[in-house]
Amino acid sequence: MAISQSEAAGQRVILTGGAGFLGRLVQQELLKAGFQQKNIFIPRRKDTDLTDQAQVARLYRTAFPNAKADLVIHLAAEVGGIGANRANPGRYFFANMAMALHLIEQGRLDGLVERGGKFVQVGTICAYPKFTPVPFKEDELWNGYPEETNAPYGVAKKAAWQMLDAYKLQYAMKSAYVLPVNLYGPYDNFDLFSSHVIPALIRKCVEAQQRGDKEIVCWGTGSASREFLYVEDAAAGIVRAAVTKDDPDPVNLGAGFEITIKNLVELIVKLTGFKGGITWDPTKPDGQPRRCLSTEKAEKVLGWKAQVGFEEGLKKTIDWYRANAAR
Repeated sequence: MAISQSEAAGQRVILTGGAGFLGRLVQQELLKAGFQQKNIFIPRRKDTDLTDQAQVARLYRTAFPNAKADLVIHLAAEVGGIGANRANPGRYFFANMAMALHLIEQGRLDGLVERGGKFVQVGTICAYPKFTPVPFKEDELWNGYPEETNAPYGVAKKAAWQMLDAYKLQYAMKSAYVLPVNLYGPYDNFDLFSSHVIPALIRKCVEAQQRGDKEIVCWGTGSASREFLYVEDAAAGIVRAAVTKDDPDPVNLGAGFEITIKNLVELIVKLTGFKGGITWDPTKPDGQPRRCLSTEKAEKVLGWKAQVGFEEGLKKTIDWYRANAAR
């Protein structure tokens, strides 16, 4: 059953990753949905290691004085672009699997089921098979192995979905599971090694422009395609799932379009005003050949659809980076 605005006002929420790129906007969407700021608890990494069972158990005990959580939204992840995934496959599998494993089980032990509470897991499209037919539909998730460079991360996130499905069957735990496509927007991670493609390209172009470089070098051939979702739209979709869904049947969150990396680079070059050339390094991997999601289910089940146009979102992201890069 859906959580009404009046019901939301009294619910207590644990929001992992709530201080991050996506989490800060999920907080805002929760407030719009009727949840109260005083009832939203955000564990910080410096205080709580979510990969450690004992610390997760303590989190459930101490998040709210003399009370328990009614809703857990798990956004926290260890993640990065192709280079970071290639360098950290073991860590990315362990960290993402351990966080979900402990948070879901400790939620059950803490009485989340008996209180009629809910667990919301944010998955990843890295869980889809490497050669999934485009557009990706949710019933294709098990029809092959993920793209190799990010498979450990994707498999860990997919295992969390299966855990929620098993907990629904055995314990009647309420849950929701959403798979956002590649996110972008202000406050993203712009580190050239660990970031995803859009923030990395924006930083490359802006810095090259400032230095007066004659070219930028980009990974791969540019032939792979991707889909991108503005972070505000993703946050709205996650909260919509949190208040409307009670089962972990997976739902894609996407913008419903696809663009090649070559065309993406050219667009960011144009929007940043960089005047140099583009050189491709084919010795570096392209990653999954194509990514584009079917969003029909999100519209039907959640009543949700992306609102921010791609060029509009890119301009906002570039403007934010220019204003904040030196901070």
